[in-house]
Parts: sequence; structure tokens; C-alpha cells
Amino acid sequence: MATDKTASKLFAKRIFQLIVSVGGFAYIFYKVPFSSVVDNWSLSMTPWILLMLVAANLIMLIQANRWKGLSVQGPEIPFKTYYAYTAMGYFFNNLLPTGFGGDAVKSLAFGKKFNQTSQSISAVLLSRIQGLLAMFLCFFIALPFALSKTEVPFAYTMTMTIAMLVCMVFVVLCLFSDKVPVPDVILNKLTFIPKMQKSLSIYRQYKKQVLLSSLDSLWLQLLTLFMAYAYFRAVGLTIDISILVVFTSITIVISMLPVSLNGIGVREGVQVALFTGILGIPAPVVLSAGLLGYIPLLFQALQGAVVLLAAKNNTLPKNN
Repeated sequence: MATDKTASKLFAKRIFQLIVSVGGFAYIFYKVPFSSVVDNWSLSMTPWILLMLVAANLIMLIQANRWKGLSVQGPEIPFKTYYAYTAMGYFFNNLLPTGFGGDAVKSLAFGKKFNQTSQSISAVLLSRIQGLLAMFLCFFIALPFALSKTEVPFAYTMTMTIAMLVCMVFVVLCLFSDKVPVPDVILNKLTFIPKMQKSLSIYRQYKKQVLLSSLDSLWLQLLTLFMAYAYFRAVGLTIDISILVVFTSITIVISMLPVSLNGIGVREGVQVALFTGILGIPAPVVLSAGLLGYIPLLFQALQGAVVLLAAKNNTLPKNN
């Protein structure tokens, strides 16, 4: 009975998120005719789109390498396996909310496959937080330069500051989770907590791996920002780098709110609010650029679909 109730709540939540995503798109394109968006697309975009696809693939390679580097326990598993499960995560990211859903799926599937669930979840969780911290680092480095050229509403800066502090506290709690007392009443219900505490706290002994993972996260953030630069250049816009870094980071954080499917519909609204509302760039141009950002996402998700088909046919890379 409880399971049915939980399933019903989850279904209702997914329907709500679908409505937000579809409604967001519908409202935006009610205000901005889609034909005016398409008018900004041409074959001259092709080189920039190809560069975006290259960057998207580099992102997946670095993410797989980061995950492998943080897998400090258990048997040696080939890099191609980490890449395959990374691709799988991208597939589910487009179906689940916040962009974290794919992380949960890939880490659980990987852990179940190789009997190291707590290690897998811990590595993916830590790497995700490191990625966010790298983004905040770029944001706050760029912020003074952006403020000298345009207005950045205080509410956005405060939101980013709070989010960064939450991430910093969270990563400390992860690394010292074995020092955090957990009431027995919780441990009795969530029996996996001690294993997670052990898997997370063990990274205190692997400072080199954590440092290398942090560097990977910084590279990932720079590639993500390059893709944002590329899709604006594809429609003929050259935006100041500092402003692009600040506005893109804000867009990413707000899009992570679990109110839509992977930020779809919300992302476009935030981009228009920032690039049109503050910089005065016409909304059709902003949307034409932003929609190009879905091309690398679909490219990554397509690789995930191939992985799922391979898994169905029992050809997914295994531990050799």
C-alpha cells in the first residue's frame, strides 16, 4: 500500500515537471514566434555546432576519467566501461528532473553490476559537487569584471553565494561523514548509511585523486562555458566572456531546481531574462542560440541510447 502511494506521488511529480517544461516552452514561443527564432539559423552555424559536439565528447571523456580516478576501491575496471555508464547517465538526464537523475541511474547500475554500489554512488556524488564548486569558482572570478560592464541583480548573486556555501558545507560533510553521528532510529531504517559514510570519508586518504578530480572538474566547466560561447557565436553574437560566464552559471543553477525535466523550459526563460532583460539582445536571437545547446545534449543522450541497446544485447563493456 505504501509502495503504491509512493509511486502515485512520484507519477504526479513527473506529470507536474512535464507540465512545467511543456508550459514553459509554450509560453515562451507564444511570446516569441518560433519562426522568428528559426530565422537566425543558417548553414554558417555548422563549424560552431561541430565544435560543440567535439566539446561535448571531451566532457564525457573527462567525466569518465574523473569517475575512474575516484573509484579508489574494488577491482580495476576498464575506462571504456566508465565511459559507457557515463553515456547512460546522459540518456536518463533527459528523462529525469534536475540533471542529477542520470547520475543516480548510472551510479546505481554500475554499483549493482560490479558489486560496489556505495563506492560508485560516493564517487559520482563527490565528482558532481566538485563540478559545481568549479562552476562557482569561475562565476566569482568573472563576477567583478561582469559588474564593471553590466548589471547583475543582487538576488542572482545572493542565490549563487548561498548555493556555493551549501556545496562547500556538503563536501566537508561528505569527507568527514564518518565523524557525523547518526541516530539509531535513522540507521535502523536506512541501513546503507554506514557504508556510504565509509566510502565517502575514505577520500581523506586519497588527496591526490581528489585534487586530480578537482582539476578535471575545472576543465569540464571551461568546456561547458565554451559550448555556451559557441552557440552564441553560431548565431552571430559575441558576448563578453565575463558576462557569459556569470549568466551561464546562473542559468545552470536555476535550471537544476526540480520543477521541470532536466531544466527544459526553465532554462530558456532564465536565458531570456538575463540576455534579453539585462543585455537587451532580442529574445528570438537568444532563444535561437539557447536551443542550439540541445544539439550536444542530444548527441550525448544518443550515445547513452546505444549503451542501453548494447546492454540489452549483453554487449556492454565489462570488467576484463
